[in-house]
Amino acid sequence: MPKQKTRGKFWPQIRALIWEKAQELYQMENAKTMKEDYKGTTATKKELREGGYFQTAKLIILRNLWLQKKGLPSIEEETITENSILPFKNQKQQNNKRKGGRKEKCQNLE
Repeated sequence: MPKQKTRGKFWPQIRALIWEKAQELYQMENAKTMKEDYKGTTATKKELREGGYFQTAKLIILRNLWLQKKGLPSIEEETITENSILPFKNQKQQNNKRKGGRKEKCQNLE
């Protein structure tokens, strides 16, 4: 079976950078959370996608490329919140609405 020709010039190169950055983010978070028990395991592509690492890495890489194209200084990852290393990680949205559609009565707290 013949080898498939790489069709594009931009995305194949960028995709490789994205996977590399996603693996780096995964390693950083594991090192942070596991501390002394950290063994440096690598994640599969499926795990990186499910964990939100791929999406975060994609945004970081594309933002840096855009900044370089504009002639602005490249920003290595911005300060990341203390709780999570993945600011764009898919988080479950909390629904504050009550079931049943009843309106709550206002109470004066004095």
